Amino acid sequence: MKNLPSRLSLLGIILFYSFTAHSQKLSIDQIDTILDNAVKSYQFIGKDLPEDRFPTTYYEKGDILATSGSGWWCSGFYPGSLLYLYKFSRNDDLLNTAKTKMTHLEKEQFNTSTHDLGFMMFCSFGQLMEIEPSEKWESILMNSAKSLATRFNPQIGCIKSWDSNIDTDFKVIIDNMMNLELLYWASEFSGDPSFKNIADTHAETTIKNHFREDNSSFHLVNYNSETGEIKEKKTVQGAFDESAWSRGQAWGLYGFTRSYQKTGNKKYLNQAKKIANFLLNHSNFPTDGIPYWDFNAPNIPDAYRDSSAAAIMASSLLDLSSVVDGADAVNYKNVAIKILTSLSSPEYLAKPIENGGFLLKHAVGNLPSESEVNVPLSYADYYFLEALMKYRSLLEK
Repeated sequence: MKNLPSRLSLLGIILFYSFTAHSQKLSIDQIDTILDNAVKSYQFIGKDLPEDRFPTTYYEKGDILATSGSGWWCSGFYPGSLLYLYKFSRNDDLLNTAKTKMTHLEKEQFNTSTHDLGFMMFCSFGQLMEIEPSEKWESILMNSAKSLATRFNPQIGCIKSWDSNIDTDFKVIIDNMMNLELLYWASEFSGDPSFKNIADTHAETTIKNHFREDNSSFHLVNYNSETGEIKEKKTVQGAFDESAWSRGQAWGLYGFTRSYQKTGNKKYLNQAKKIANFLLNHSNFPTDGIPYWDFNAPNIPDAYRDSSAAAIMASSLLDLSSVVDGADAVNYKNVAIKILTSLSSPEYLAKPIENGGFLLKHAVGNLPSESEVNVPLSYADYYFLEALMKYRSLLEK
């Protein structure tokens, strides 16, 4: 016991011993094998992919690769995954393919009809900036931030997510927390505080109105665009309005963790910890760390799992573990390792080239709409690769 952190709580001790056995299962060599296979798989996806299309999922029945245009919210994940794999492998084919795809993504820098420009542009051009900084990428990212900022309503204090045919609707979803990083970057790069102010205001309003007493989150809050009053709170892609839709909770965890990393605002750190503790202490959190598609799904334990929510959680928990100490740091890191270990097992990780070239199986897009259920998803792969790269860096230290 003397080697355990001095502030380790009873829960921390339980989690420490529960996850330690799994924490050594992924070595650098094992991660490298996964990433090497991912390179082959993503080269396979790109083999017959039309130049101006972006892969979203794969349907084994019919051997169908589903794709989208550049305006779909997932368009940044495929080039972003290629760039993660390039950072690992230094395979120029991956970099060139990503850059070719991004020539068709560039025009979205002027798209003011979506809140998802962080997903679309920062997951792609933000990464490219790290690899080969250029004024062109800087300009694209700044224009993207300006476009995103047009959707901010100062009276409500939020960036609009979904448009509506009802004039007084102003719909904000928890996913929008993921797009704030683009605004923080824009302020840091340009020296213009207005972008950060918008992001901070949105985050503050989200803390105030999106979360329940147990620290779970609604998916959507609909404000009155004229008065700022709340019209309704819903969970559109979850089991029911009061349920904890898993990917929504993961978006919140990731978004507030990243907002704290960008600002140092302890309010965001506290919110991230509240979300993490809600998830990790939930009675329906599975022992393998891969959440059901909704923590309140009616048919647990037979409900679908969601590998996309798991991958997002793993990536954000690794980040969160790096900015806290004591028992929390141990807990968050070991749960992230457990999730990555489970995702790297044959149950969730496809063999190379199989699964249409996608890496992870068993993700859930929108079950209530019967859309993309129990299939691979581009963003599941993206955050899985991101988390693997983060964990690999930790193992190298």
